Amino acid sequence: MNTTRLRVYVRGAVQGVGFRPTVHRVATGLGLHGFVTNSTSGVEIEVEGRTDQVDRFVPTLLDQKPPRAIIQGLEFRRLDPVGHKGFEVRETDVRGPATTLILPDIATCADCLRELFDPSDRRCGYPFINCTNCGPRFTIIESLPYDRERTTMARFVMCPDCRSEYENPRDRRFHAQPNACPVCGPQLKLWDPSGGVFATREDALTAATDALRAGRIVAVKGIGGFHLMCDARNDAAVRALRGRKHREEKPFALMFPDLASVRGVCALSALEEQLLSTPEAPIVLLLRRGSATICSSIAPGNPYLGVVLPYAPLHHLLMSALGFPVVATSGNLTDEPIVTDEHDALDRLGEVADLFLVHDRPIARYADDSIARIVGGRPMLLRRARGYAPLPLARTASREAILAVGAHLKSTFAFSVEGQLVLSHDLGDLETPQALAGFHDVVKRLPGLYGFKPTTIAHDLHPDYASTQFAETLPGRHVAVQHHAAHVFACMADNELEGEVLGVSWDGTGLGTDGTIWGGEFLRVREGAFRRVAHLRTFPLAGGDSAAREPRRSGLGLLHEMEGDAAFTRPDLAVRLGFEPAELSVLRGMFRSGTGVARTSSAGRLFDGVAGLIGLRSRAAFEGQAAMELEFAAMEAEDEASYPFTFAGEVVDWAPMIQAIETDRTASLPVGRIARRFHNTLAEMIVAVARREGLPRVCLTGGCFQNVVLAERGIHRLTATGFAPYWHQRVPPNDGGIALGQLVAAGAAPQG
Repeated sequence: MNTTRLRVYVRGAVQGVGFRPTVHRVATGLGLHGFVTNSTSGVEIEVEGRTDQVDRFVPTLLDQKPPRAIIQGLEFRRLDPVGHKGFEVRETDVRGPATTLILPDIATCADCLRELFDPSDRRCGYPFINCTNCGPRFTIIESLPYDRERTTMARFVMCPDCRSEYENPRDRRFHAQPNACPVCGPQLKLWDPSGGVFATREDALTAATDALRAGRIVAVKGIGGFHLMCDARNDAAVRALRGRKHREEKPFALMFPDLASVRGVCALSALEEQLLSTPEAPIVLLLRRGSATICSSIAPGNPYLGVVLPYAPLHHLLMSALGFPVVATSGNLTDEPIVTDEHDALDRLGEVADLFLVHDRPIARYADDSIARIVGGRPMLLRRARGYAPLPLARTASREAILAVGAHLKSTFAFSVEGQLVLSHDLGDLETPQALAGFHDVVKRLPGLYGFKPTTIAHDLHPDYASTQFAETLPGRHVAVQHHAAHVFACMADNELEGEVLGVSWDGTGLGTDGTIWGGEFLRVREGAFRRVAHLRTFPLAGGDSAAREPRRSGLGLLHEMEGDAAFTRPDLAVRLGFEPAELSVLRGMFRSGTGVARTSSAGRLFDGVAGLIGLRSRAAFEGQAAMELEFAAMEAEDEASYPFTFAGEVVDWAPMIQAIETDRTASLPVGRIARRFHNTLAEMIVAVARREGLPRVCLTGGCFQNVVLAERGIHRLTATGFAPYWHQRVPPNDGGIALGQLVAAGAAPQG
C-alpha cells in the first residue's frame, strides 16, 4: 500500500477557535494517523496514511475550518512515513518566537446560549459559560501560545466534568481555555460602595436586576472592563448618572435585550441587523423612531442611539431578567481608562455607582466596546476595540520591527509582526495621567506577548502630543509622519490600495509640514510619500484649544478672515455668537496683535464655524458636537443645491459659500436646508480638486468623514463624475486609524 506523511504549518488566528478539534475530526475521518499541536507561530500538524487520503486532508481542512479561524498562511511538505499510530493532540510547543495571532473576544455563540437557558443543563444560568467558538480571548491572554496556564483562568482548577470536556477532541469545549462551570469557575458577587458583600452567585444577579428596576446605578464587571448601567427609561436615573460621571450631553450607549426590542425603538435595516448580531457585537448607531420608551436624556438632540446587544453570558442573564433596555456606558470617569479591577472600581467609581456586580476572573487588559455605523452601504468602524482588535489588518513588504504610537486623541498604537500590521484596541484620549499610564502599560505589554522589540519608532509631527513625547523616550530609528498623510495611508491600507491616490484628509487639527495647523487637506499619496496639492482656505482661530470647545470662535474667525477688523462692528455679533462685550474686546485685541491666534485650514473648525454662524451651537459640551448637530440638521432637509466657492492654485476658498449662507440666514431659509447645502458644497469641492488632479482613486479620510451625510454625498458625487471613491471599513477614519497610517509610512520610509 502506498503511504506518505504530510507536515503542515498553519499561521493566523488559529488558536482559541476550535482549530485542533477540527484537525482531529478531519484526520480521523480520513483514517489518518499523526498529531496536532499549538506552537508559538500557529498550529503544527502531521498526518500519515494512504497517499490518496493524505492528499484529501488539506482541502478538507480548509473547507471545514472553524468559522472564527483566519488562515493567513499554510505550508506543507511531504516526508517519509514514520509509523504514527492513532491521532493525538500533543502538548503545546512553546519554542521559537511568538507570531501566532491573538483572537479578539467573541460574543456568546448560539450553542452556549441554548445551554445558558436550559434548566436541564449543568451550566444553566452560569454567567461565564463559553466554548471554543465563543468567550473571552484577548482580555484573558497573559502570554503566548494561547493555553490555559498562560491566561487569567489559570487560577481556576477544572472539575472532573470540565476536565473531561477539555480533553475530549470530539467535544465543543476541547481545549476551550476559559472552560468552567458553577462548580469550578468564576463566581459573581454584589458589593456595596464600601466593598461589603451584598449578595453572591445567583442572588447577586437577582439583587442587581432588582436594583436596576428600582432606578439605581450598577457598575457591572464584564469581559474587557466595567459598564455603568441604569434603566434607560428612567429619566431621573439617567440624569443622576450624567451628574455623577460629569458627562453633561454626550450620548450614552444602550444595551437592548434582543433584536425585537431594538426594532420597537429604532429603524433597523437588514445590514444594521446583521452588524448588531455578528460575533464582534459592536455598538451600532441607529436612527431612533421617536419612541417615548427611551428617555430624551440618553442622547440629547441626537436622532441616533448607540445600540448593542448582549454579548457576554452575564449580559444575556441580566437583560433576559430585566426585559427592557439599559444604559451601558463605559465604566470610567471622563478621560480615564475603563476600569477592569473590582477593587480599583470601588476607588474610581465609588461616587458614581450605587452597587457593584463583580466577579473573580481577572481581566488582563481593558477593551472598550467597538462602535460602528453603516456608511455608503457597508459597515464603518468608528472605534475599533472589543471583537475586532488585535487581529492584523494588512500585510507589508517591510520586515522591520516598527512601533507606531498614534495620535493624542482616540489613541491607538500599531506594530508589525512578521510583516503583519497589528492595530491595537482603542485606548481613549491621552488627556489625564491615568489615561497616559494606561497607554504606557498596554503599549509595552501587548507587543511584548510576541517578544516584539522595535527598531523603528513612528510618531506624529506634533511635539506636544503625549504619544510623540513617549516615542522620544524609546531607542531606535525615529520617523515623524504628518498627521493627515497618516490618515490617507490608513485608508489605503484598509482598502488594500497600492500606487497613487488622491487623499481628502479632513479633520479638526494636525500639525502641517509648514508649521501651521492643517485640517482640510488634499494630498497626492503613494509609497510612503505625499504632496499637498490643495487645501481649504485658512482662517484665524483665537485661543488655541478653546476654539474646539467653542464653535463661536470658529464662526468669528471665518467672519474676521472675510471682513477683517470690521467684523467686530457687526451689530448682531455678540448676541448671535453668544459673546459678552468684554469677551469680544479681548478677542479683538488678540486678532489685532496676533497673540494667541493661529491660522488653520481645518475642515472640522469650518463645520464648527458654520454651526455657530447659523445659530446651532456656540459652545460644545464634547468634541465634535457642533459638527454632529450640523449633520443632523442636514438629514432633516431635501435640497440638491450647493453654494458657490472658488478654487485656484492650492486654495479652495469657502468665502463665497459663507457669504451665501449669510444671505440665506438673513432670508430665514430653514437651518436644515442651509446645512444640507453646506454639505453639498463640500462634496463639490472634493470633485473639483479630483477633476484637476485627474487621479482615478480618491480616499476620503479623517474624522469629518464619520459624518454620514458628507461621506455619502462625497461618494455619490465622485462616483457620478467617474472617480472611484474609497472610505474606511475596519479602521476608523478618525485618529483611531493614525497609528496604522504611521506604520505604513514608516515601513516605506528610506533608512539611513
